[in-house]
Amino acid sequence: MAQYEYEGTYRYKRYRRPWGSKKYIVIAAVLAAVICVIVFFQRNVSGVLVSLSESEVRAIAAEAVNDAVAKTLEWNGVDYGELVTITRDGENNVLSIEANAQNVNLLARQTVTLSMANLNGACEEGIKVPVGAFTGIEVLAGFGPKVTFKIIPVGMVTCEFDSSFQSAGINQTVHSIYMDVTATVNVVMPSGNREVSAVTQVLICESVIVGKVPETYLNGNIFGNG
Repeated sequence: MAQYEYEGTYRYKRYRRPWGSKKYIVIAAVLAAVICVIVFFQRNVSGVLVSLSESEVRAIAAEAVNDAVAKTLEWNGVDYGELVTITRDGENNVLSIEANAQNVNLLARQTVTLSMANLNGACEEGIKVPVGAFTGIEVLAGFGPKVTFKIIPVGMVTCEFDSSFQSAGINQTVHSIYMDVTATVNVVMPSGNREVSAVTQVLICESVIVGKVPETYLNGNIFGNG
């Protein structure tokens, strides 16, 4: 240690660690803490947030689509005969079952347009996730005040038709027609953006077909996408 003379006596200088080395230690400690927080968030919190967000988004999308389908059907007064044409032979056996492309396409376009409008309106409010979700503990995920995350509709809402046949007795077959609507939403979260696709299937109409239905129709989809 260095020493110096002051008023005839000796005093010793106290050794002090240079500030530069302290600064690096503080920076290293802060970086270590930040890394720990990030790792904890990725391993524990992200999964809970993603799960809650996806559930909320799918619920929002389903409500938007169901409302759009209900209104579209109400506007058009759709029934089975307007979507499907059945051709029979002289013995009342089914020769062909064909979809009415014009009416099907019109229904799909209206449903997509209205679903997108409904989804845009719902997304403006965002989704609310309880603060408890940030603990990464599922039991606490539903507690505390709610934080709002932004959601953005991306891509296009798509609509496809599907059908199924089910035996209802001797020479009787129930033909059900469904509309499958897919909506894609982008959720903006602290861990990054996540794209969520929600598929909603809605029964449009059904009818009992009397007469023998060809096997090719029973195992297929008259709308050509199954």
